[in-house]
Amino acid sequence: MSSVETAEEFKTRSQVDQPLEAQFNGSTEFILVTDHQTPEKKRNFGEFCATGLKNVFRKKTLYKRLPILNWLPHYNRDDAIGDIIAGITVGLTVIPQGLAYSGVAGLPTQYGLYGAFMGCFAYVIFGTCKDSTVGSTAIASLMVFQFAKGVWQRAILLTFLTGIIEILMALFRLSFIIEFVSGPVSAGFTSAIAFIITTSQIKDIIGVKNTKGITFLERWISMISDIGNIRIADTILGCSCVVVLMLMRSLGDIKVGPKNNRQWYHILATKLLWFFGVSRNATLVIVCAAASMYMQERGMNYFRLTGYIPSGLPEFGLPPFSIEGMPGNETTGEPAVEAESFFEMVNNMGYGLIIVPLVALMENIAACKALAEGKPIDTAQELIAMGVANVANSFFQGYRANGGLARSAVNKASGVRTPLGNLYIGTIVVFALLYLTDFFYYIPKAALASVIISAVIFQVQYQVIVPMWRSKRTDLIPYFVAFIACLVMPLELGIVAAIGVNLLFILYH
Repeated sequence: MSSVETAEEFKTRSQVDQPLEAQFNGSTEFILVTDHQTPEKKRNFGEFCATGLKNVFRKKTLYKRLPILNWLPHYNRDDAIGDIIAGITVGLTVIPQGLAYSGVAGLPTQYGLYGAFMGCFAYVIFGTCKDSTVGSTAIASLMVFQFAKGVWQRAILLTFLTGIIEILMALFRLSFIIEFVSGPVSAGFTSAIAFIITTSQIKDIIGVKNTKGITFLERWISMISDIGNIRIADTILGCSCVVVLMLMRSLGDIKVGPKNNRQWYHILATKLLWFFGVSRNATLVIVCAAASMYMQERGMNYFRLTGYIPSGLPEFGLPPFSIEGMPGNETTGEPAVEAESFFEMVNNMGYGLIIVPLVALMENIAACKALAEGKPIDTAQELIAMGVANVANSFFQGYRANGGLARSAVNKASGVRTPLGNLYIGTIVVFALLYLTDFFYYIPKAALASVIISAVIFQVQYQVIVPMWRSKRTDLIPYFVAFIACLVMPLELGIVAAIGVNLLFILYH
């Protein structure tokens, strides 16, 4: 088709056919170009969910979030032998610790054992550190006492909610928050915790009952006011047990026989001494309970005993989301319980829902790093493992569990090969709940208190003061702020104050 082209049409067509530089006088900056491509079709919600599920169930993601898939196919007989030996050894440590730490948490004795088996089973599947074990720790127990105030329903709900928060922190990649808790703050906080827990157990060592107060100073004032009711037998037993446990710590360092010519019986004797040193808590508790049982049968009631512990496993069920009010019982000494709704329970926990996961992450990662021998730690996966472990605990009436350094060090020294060692630890605890609770009745409270004191006294980190003085003296300020604030203030406020001072130092530098 032919047509006559006007001069204006020719000019316009000529400009379009020219390069962009010519059209805009040699400059192509800030040129708006119309994009005639068809816009990408937006995905609906169903497609979004399908893509998300596909990413979750990718092989790489599954192997990362279920670490058991990495090592279980290569599991062999040597691994099984190492895990069984370590599991039995650590299990003998976990049982007396569970009985003792429940007192620190202000809960009946059985709750320490309820929280010592499901977490172990969960960590087998989700845990990344072969040496780490899950159970009651001094710090976790004190945190539960601070925020649950001895009410078991709050303690279990706190365990459930903090477990959920840990899982969410991992999924949203918030594990970097731990970087705001510096080494000096952590050292000062841990040292203060050791003093607070030791103070809480002195009441059982000397046999007094009046220990009102929350802070370190309040408890000491309360105990001194009740010093006239001291029990001599409990005091002698408790102090003796502390000394014996301190001495038994060194049994593992003793080498029997000549250094260059050791026979098989020398090696066997050395192994036995090491075993008794590692299982010193269980050995002491068994001896004290047997002696107490003997005295009780002959009418000699010298010691305050642990008392009745329900036999059998706890019932499976959802954690309590409310508290039903109950009247007190003057005959048994049970106090009245006020009714609380879910929101009232959460409100009474206060800062605990934030502080407990943060402190738990700090404690668990510190234990993993100390035992990892330079290997990288997947902080997000450890958060998931601890979160799932505590959610599982809450369904069996267990309270908060963490990965403890001392217990994990025993696990490593016992020759554990994989996280499956936690399965045998949990099995030992289940066996104790089914068949040994009648024996636990006779354990003196002073003996359990000595177990705690002999463990936490070594958590006072005074050895870091001199290096900080020599290298960076300003680090002593957050150290002592954390230490003093946690002693003279409620624990949650002390932690917030210490972290606040640390943030100010970060901003200043």
